[in-house]
Amino acid sequence: MLSLSPVQKMALNVGMEVLVRGGPSLVRVKPLRQAIVHSAESVIMDGQKRARITSEYPPGLNDDKTLIGLAILHTAERALTDARLSPATRRCLFRIVIQSLFIEGGDRATLGAFRAHYGVNPPGFLLISPGKACNLRCVGCYADSGPTAEKLDWDTLDRMVTEAKTLWGARYFAISGGEPLAYRSDGKTLLDVAEKHPDCFFLMFTNGTLIGDKVASRLAQLGNLSPAISLEGWRERTDARRGAGIFDKVLEAMNRLRAAGVLFGVSLTPTCDNAEEILSDEFVDFCFQQQGALFGFMFQYMPIGRSFTLDLMPTPQQRLWMWRRSWEIIRERQIFLADFWNHGTLSQGCIAAGRSNGGGYLCVDWNGAVSSCVFMPYSPVNINEVYAQGKTLSDAWADPFFADVRRWQHSYRQDNGNWLMPCPMRDHHADLRRLLAEHEPEPTDANARAALLDEGYAHGLAEYDAAYQALSEPIWKEHYLRPGVSTDGEIRPLPKIE
Repeated sequence: MLSLSPVQKMALNVGMEVLVRGGPSLVRVKPLRQAIVHSAESVIMDGQKRARITSEYPPGLNDDKTLIGLAILHTAERALTDARLSPATRRCLFRIVIQSLFIEGGDRATLGAFRAHYGVNPPGFLLISPGKACNLRCVGCYADSGPTAEKLDWDTLDRMVTEAKTLWGARYFAISGGEPLAYRSDGKTLLDVAEKHPDCFFLMFTNGTLIGDKVASRLAQLGNLSPAISLEGWRERTDARRGAGIFDKVLEAMNRLRAAGVLFGVSLTPTCDNAEEILSDEFVDFCFQQQGALFGFMFQYMPIGRSFTLDLMPTPQQRLWMWRRSWEIIRERQIFLADFWNHGTLSQGCIAAGRSNGGGYLCVDWNGAVSSCVFMPYSPVNINEVYAQGKTLSDAWADPFFADVRRWQHSYRQDNGNWLMPCPMRDHHADLRRLLAEHEPEPTDANARAALLDEGYAHGLAEYDAAYQALSEPIWKEHYLRPGVSTDGEIRPLPKIE
């Protein structure tokens, strides 16, 4: 949420309504478009100046928030100028994503009711993996998906979305898998979830191969379900991991989505083998200019799931390079490209376990296992059992294991912990092991159990943590914590990485 005065919020909302109602024909009037965008830029920069004086957060964090805010603004401008989006998508993008979440900060009444009961803010969103089934069998799949019948039933899926709205004020849902478009229950699909909840925005991580003409057309009509399509780099790398011909099928899906006016992006998995490739100028141009992706998420390879290994993780040196390179792209090209680990400054650290200071999330899989994070596969409670006992999502959130993860987050935050390494699972594995030993949550599959019992795995992650801390700590202290930052709105330059 932006730091805005009531007058600034009103001005931005009016500008958004002009763009939504006017559509591409109006936004192509260059003087009007420039005036609205310039005003929005001014609001964002004013908030930046004010935050530098009043914010409790590290000085450099305000720079990052400003840069990503500008990237979101110009992404929206490009989408409208190029007439990329269907009318339903355009309305959803501005009224749910930008106005409700980005400007207003959500349902204030529901947030207040949760705070009154629990003393903290509720989770900001829910990640649901409704089915484990997938039409592909990718190398190293974190979910170990494939041909299987494991899934949540429709009533449970619908109830979770409804409760997240009414109990938490959530309007944003991430959908993973398995392959989300392979989900079927009671004759209904994920698209039926989006249709039943038009006041919510759903981000779907998909392999893209099941997006035919009918699916693309319905996505355009709904407007509130956006695909993030997985790529590993160019054709050779994508096909090597996902199967022969998959790269070309992804391009076909993107063609259909562009033609229909669907908001879509890319989901990239950096490894030690492809990190430089997917952040090259050529590949960035391919995704965001040639193919028309409007956003991107990077989920660095995590050693969980099928055939987990530490050997595929980006090295500490590559990870720090990716931090700088991703911010370079955001700054210079104003592209929304979020790195789940390297951009902990945007989320103010780890967001797992439904973090208490807002913006956090919980994860529910196809068997009903509730986990802190999709990349932390240990579950203390099952949503099916919670509902059988007459309880709610909030009762699952209150589980002692999740509460202790949140306490760890709070302690790390209070100690000015390095937000360039925010993750308990990957960056502070020894701390997570202590919590797992104390609470003994159930591993969500055999792979998670094997990792827990593997001493070499724990030792290797501890070594990785120490190596990355040594590299990133100087950047954290000098670039983010250094006091004496000017208040004139100037954003400090990125440090050089040796």
